[in-house]
Amino acid sequence: MRGLRLDALRDPAAPLAFLEGYEEAAAKADLFWQDRAAGSGEGSATAQQFIAELPDGSWAGSLTVLIEEAGTEDWAGFPVERRQGHVVGVYVRPEHRGNGLIKDMFDAGVSWAWGRGAERVRLLVHEDNERAQGAYRKAGFRPSGVRVPFVKDAAQNELEFVLDR
Repeated sequence: MRGLRLDALRDPAAPLAFLEGYEEAAAKADLFWQDRAAGSGEGSATAQQFIAELPDGSWAGSLTVLIEEAGTEDWAGFPVERRQGHVVGVYVRPEHRGNGLIKDMFDAGVSWAWGRGAERVRLLVHEDNERAQGAYRKAGFRPSGVRVPFVKDAAQNELEFVLDR
């Protein structure tokens, strides 16, 4: 998990796609990564990480789905109006892009969220990250019209993309 995340943070789109930087993530202790893996592993009812594993055992990509409960606030302090899945941490290694792998990961993540009673699944994508927006559209997500100020620069926005059940 650590290696894939660090590779993702070295990607040229990382400043738009991830809230943490490479140096910050690389400095985290092994216990952090172990806790993160346990918290989004099989059996968790609130988060699930989906891995695209290749025949040789290496990881080509991953995404994580968090369950957000109605009546709570999301990570940015906005109210959550209904039980929903929230996709975060989407990454596919460059050599595996464009072959449908991301769609397969989204299908698995969305299915997991539906199985936990989610009424919709959402994600946030930077307004300038057109490559990611295209991939999310291919996976069935559509812009909701909601804009959220980008944490790193409030003059920029992230767009909410949703897939309703």
